[in-house]
This record gives sequence, structure tokens and C-alpha cells, in this order.
Amino acid sequence: MSRRYFGTDGIRGTVGTAPITPDFMLRLGHAVGRVLRRSHERPTVLIGKDTRLSGYMIESALEAGFASAGVDVLLSGPLPTPGVAYLVRALRLDLGVVISASHNPFDDNGIKFFSADGTKLPDGWELEVEAAMDEEPSWVHSSALGKARRLEDASGRYIEFCKSTIPHSMSLRGMTVVVDAAHGAAYHVAPDVFHELGAEVIRLGCEPDGTNINEGVGATAPEALVDMVKKHGADYGIALDGDADRLQLVDGDGRLYNGDELLYVMAADRLNQQRPVPGVVGTLMTNMAVELALQARDVPLVRAKVGDRYVLEELTARGWQLGGEGSGHLLALDRHTTGDGIVSALQVLHAVQRGGRSLAQWLDEVTLFPQTLINVRLPRLDGWQQHAGLAREREAVERELASRGRVLIRASGTEPVLRVMVEAQDPALARRCAERLAAALTA
Repeated sequence: MSRRYFGTDGIRGTVGTAPITPDFMLRLGHAVGRVLRRSHERPTVLIGKDTRLSGYMIESALEAGFASAGVDVLLSGPLPTPGVAYLVRALRLDLGVVISASHNPFDDNGIKFFSADGTKLPDGWELEVEAAMDEEPSWVHSSALGKARRLEDASGRYIEFCKSTIPHSMSLRGMTVVVDAAHGAAYHVAPDVFHELGAEVIRLGCEPDGTNINEGVGATAPEALVDMVKKHGADYGIALDGDADRLQLVDGDGRLYNGDELLYVMAADRLNQQRPVPGVVGTLMTNMAVELALQARDVPLVRAKVGDRYVLEELTARGWQLGGEGSGHLLALDRHTTGDGIVSALQVLHAVQRGGRSLAQWLDEVTLFPQTLINVRLPRLDGWQQHAGLAREREAVERELASRGRVLIRASGTEPVLRVMVEAQDPALARRCAERLAAALTA
């Protein structure tokens, strides 16, 4: 069965347009509550959110839906997505709910869920919820309605957790760090983590007004962070996205490091500490230079589908710990159950401090391959895999690239577009090959 409402990362869309409407959220809360009641007599859920104005509306509708199904609710207020995942597990709750559209513009919003273990829920659970939404509502008796209360000091609890993911001996004293929270969920959390570890913190993107989340700041717009690091002569800049599960990092020279590079640093640091790294999980988009650098250290890279949930599934199946995406979703499963921008930043800074090497020095052996991406719009996507001309051209391109590059062709999930990506050490070669593939599609 295919899912109607759930995508690769929960339910997401434009506020006021189905399914991001209050009536849908009421039904969703009720359906999720009924599913929970099948295995829990009196479930309790935690609802956290980012700083979008629409979060108030969605929170109220979900709360009512849960209450109508006999589910108690804890409200954390604005809190990073990984903070919700942590608190659900720490407080022995039954479900975590995050109201956020992550890196999307402010007029989008969405919902994602975490299990009692602090992990993303499987497709089967989402299908069960969708089936429950098609059933007639079944309100509990008024004496069994759920109750809601505010969770005091949710942010303080999460701050302490973040600090606990590095050794007590690590200090950031003498370091100046620019922290960019994207006017999002970490605006009142991330600066405090680095300040309490001893750093001088310069705040950027820490003044949310309900409509400015991700606007010109954060992990999806790191130029502002680069400028701020240079202006203040800071040692590092840390950019999170709206719900703080992504990380981009800037060094004192203004060089920007993406998730692929930071994932390599995390793996290399563990290897240098003689800790086992049986393998690393990336995605179809992970840069080939990282794969080759890991292979040189006898560490295989396995590629999952794009999306941190698929990286997590692959890590879990293999019993590995490290994985991530170039976008900055990084997973260290011995530190947290989900991607966490703050925790990932601490892991990287700890590697720099412990190894006595700058980030640039850590990445001396990794020079990212240039990528050319061409979006080819087609009348329809059905049957593109059987396109004979594309198959012939792809075979020729892959012969030409050999071990110097790779080809990735994938269909968009939202529009009739094929994304043609070629990665090669030679940027001119990457562009030439991508253009040949795109031309074959339209010939």
C-alpha cells in the first residue's frame, strides 16, 4: 500500500492547504491516539514545535484530537526536533510529535513522529494511522478524556543532554563561536550549549518573530554565517536549520563544510582513536570523494535512498553507528537516536580539539568532486527506466568516467522531472556528460 499523507519525513505542506489545516490535524491527532490506545491503556505524548506562527494553531488542533481519544499531552513549546526525540525516551513517554517544516519557508509546516525509543516510526505504523483516519471517530467518554500540561524546563533538560554527548574534560574556553539558529527551534537552546561549555558565543538567527524562520540565515543560507565569522574573527560558525537537525559548519577562514565532509571527520576521528568503524552509510547523493577517502582507510560506504530515515534504517540493519547526508543530517547512533545538529557540531569540534588538527587539515585527503545537476522536465515519468536512448548514452558516459566519477538519475517525487546528476573530478567532464544524458532524454 502507498501512503497518502506521509512523505519521507512525516506530513508537510503549505499552511491552509490540505493537509496542513486545523480540521485535518484534529483528525490526525484523534487517529494517532486511537492507534496508540491499541497497545497502551493511557498513552502520553510530547508535542514540540519550531517557531512558525502556524505552530500554535496546529498544536491546539492536535492536542484536541489526542484528548478526544483519551491520550494525555505534554507541551514543550519551541524545541529542536532531536530534543523531542531525546525527551520522549528520557521521560518514558509513548510518542513524540514535532510540528515543523524543517528548512522550508515559514508558510509551510508539518508533523513528524518519534517512537518511545526516540526513533522515526516505520511505514507500517504510518499506514495504520492513515487507515484509522478513514474510520468514523470514536470519542472516549468525558471521564476518560486526555489532559494537557506544560513540560517545565524542556529546553534545560535538552541542553544538559547535548553537553553529555562529549567528555566532561572537553572545554571550549578561549574559542569564539557564531551560532546561527535560523530563527528556529534552537534559538534559545544552541547558544546556551556552547556558552555553558566555555565558548564566547555570537548569536545569529536567534530572534524569531513567527515568520522569519530560515529567512536568509541557517543551514540553507550559510552566507550570512560566513560573513559573521569573518567580521568577528570567530574560530567557528555553526549553522542549524529551522528544527535544528541539520548542520553546516564554517571555520575561521570562512570555509564552509557540508554534511559529507563533516561525516568523514567524525569517522576519521574514531579511527584515529582506534575505535571500530565497520562502515558508514551515506545516500545516493553522497560525494564520491568521501567514499574513496573512506575506502582508503578500509571503511566501506553504503548508499541509502535520499532521506535521513533511510540512512537510519540502513544503519540499524547493519548495526553501524555513523551516517548522514550532504545537507547536514548526521547520525551518530552511539550519541543520539536521530540526527542532531548541535550534537554533531560538538562531535566535530571535539575531533578538532582532540586531534590537534584544524578542520581543513582533517580534510586534506578529501577534495569534493564537482557535481552537475540538470533537471529534465518530461510530459510524464512512466517508463523512463526503459528509455533506450538514455540507456545507451548512460552506458557510454559511465565507460568514459570509469573510476573518475559516477552518474545518478532519479525521478522527482513532486513533479514530472528527472534529475540527472554527474559527478567527476574534472568539472568540465561532469557538465559535458550531464548535458549528453539530458539531451538523450529529449531527443
